[in-house]
Amino acid sequence: MDTLDLIDRKIVAELMRDATLPVSQIADKVGLSQTPCWKRIQKLQEQGVLTARVALADPDKLGFGLTIFVGIEAPDHSADWREAFAKVTRDMPQIMEIYRMAGEMDYLLRIAVPDMAAFDTLYKRLTDAIPIKNVTSHFAMERIKFTTAYPVNTSAKP
Repeated sequence: MDTLDLIDRKIVAELMRDATLPVSQIADKVGLSQTPCWKRIQKLQEQGVLTARVALADPDKLGFGLTIFVGIEAPDHSADWREAFAKVTRDMPQIMEIYRMAGEMDYLLRIAVPDMAAFDTLYKRLTDAIPIKNVTSHFAMERIKFTTAYPVNTSAKP
């Protein structure tokens, strides 16, 4: 894929800030007319730069007041275990994100649940479904900063 030019970066930055903006407003902000701006947005989607447009919700107001970061140490690093782990976790919507890591833990999960009882149920379901060498849970007390927008360079200078 080609490197994004300044206008594409500005479009992406605007959409990450607010995906509900009409194309006309995005076009004004990035210095294009509406049709070329819409064509660039479509191209960014086709290239996979823009992967989805979603609404962000407050987890507390939806009843998901407990966020847990769980470190998983795998019993082995075989393709079979990785595939089984992916299959099991794919079917658990409370697991919001999964990262394969380098270092002391093999996987890091971000989990959102209503309370400790719900986490305990998920924990048992996960550990009963697949062998795991070690599980370390860290409970978030406060979310101080949260963003889904990457710090895209929107200046003309590299």
